[in-house]
Amino acid sequence: MNKTGKEIIKQAEKDLAQQFEIIEDIRDYNQEKVLQAFIDNKVAPEHFYTVSGYGHDDLGREVLDRVFAQVFKTEKALVRIHFASGTHTLACALFGNLKYGDKLLSVAGTPYDTMQEVIGTMGDEETRRASLIGNGVLYDEVPLLNDTDIDFEKLEQMVDETTTMVLIQRSKGYSTRKSLTIETIEKICKVVKAKNPDCICFVDNCYGEFVDTKEPTEVGADLMAGSLIKNAGGGIVEAGGYIAGKELLVERSAVRLTAPGIGSEGGAMFNQHRLIFQGLFMAPSVVCDAVKGAVLASKIFDEIGYDSSPKFNEKRTDIIQNITFGSPEPLEEFCRTIQSLSPVNGYVTPIPEYIPGYEDQVIMAGGTFVEGSTIELSADGPMRAPYVAYMQGGLNYAHVKIALTKIVDRIQNCLCVK
Repeated sequence: MNKTGKEIIKQAEKDLAQQFEIIEDIRDYNQEKVLQAFIDNKVAPEHFYTVSGYGHDDLGREVLDRVFAQVFKTEKALVRIHFASGTHTLACALFGNLKYGDKLLSVAGTPYDTMQEVIGTMGDEETRRASLIGNGVLYDEVPLLNDTDIDFEKLEQMVDETTTMVLIQRSKGYSTRKSLTIETIEKICKVVKAKNPDCICFVDNCYGEFVDTKEPTEVGADLMAGSLIKNAGGGIVEAGGYIAGKELLVERSAVRLTAPGIGSEGGAMFNQHRLIFQGLFMAPSVVCDAVKGAVLASKIFDEIGYDSSPKFNEKRTDIIQNITFGSPEPLEEFCRTIQSLSPVNGYVTPIPEYIPGYEDQVIMAGGTFVEGSTIELSADGPMRAPYVAYMQGGLNYAHVKIALTKIVDRIQNCLCVK
């Protein structure tokens, strides 16, 4: 007789006690770091107010930037609700720091789908015209070793004096490669700087904030960017992104977001300061619960016969959990189950569809309070072999646990066929 979902999860939690303790230690370290940044920058109620119009002389915005810069140990940070998405945030950093004739090198193989359109290797004619390549930026990428690992030998060969920037995508995106640990990012930066000290090491940090005790800018990255509706927003920020790093590089990115002559000095924040401050303060705890949920999912799916990556006892560098189903039907059923157990739109049935920026149909489960928020429990996957579900998020561990319990019961009752 099969064990129930509750029984399987109860045993898994006992087995995972040591891993959970490590994750909670990371949370405590990051929470203290964030708290200290608030104290050092004298965050006060007046910083929650905003200005209108051009957004000039916004004290709250200035303090918000300084808090993020201190948390990420950088010279400058740009924290704005004006970034439409993580992809938009990354695009501002890329377009702001690359011009005609410059060369961009992706070090971890092909970037995820939406970034391919920004770069110009994918998309229709008009999209390619507006892309980096369409604006005269040269592009190349270092193929992955065995489709999974960074090829450091090839990277060393390909970086030279003509390489203006390397793109380091921390999370795996819609691929089966390993997400990049802080140690791997540090090694990449050392290899790049040894070949070309002037080359900009730029990290796409989406899904990675507060998963470890260090961020990429602490181990050699010159610039990094992420979304505020992922880790760094703590699940309550309504929109936006951040860019952090060396002052010159961040300001160039700000000029791309606004305009030459305006840069980081303009842009009304529409009374969002408090949410962003509070979201950042909550982020270490929310990320901790999301990581614990991912580790739990990894263990139970391996136990019931599905390939899950990373494994429950592997070092974590982002909040994403891969579950490989091998065929479209169980992937769709998994996402529909996640949707049915969401606090918002739980009655909705997700179906595969074409989404701007993606070549294949994608099925997405996201009954979230903030549209598209992936620090909230969600799952998605492209409808292509090997039919992998990318599960991430969870505002609290209890919600992830409830969802996994129901999913296991459905699988045990043969509602999801491998």
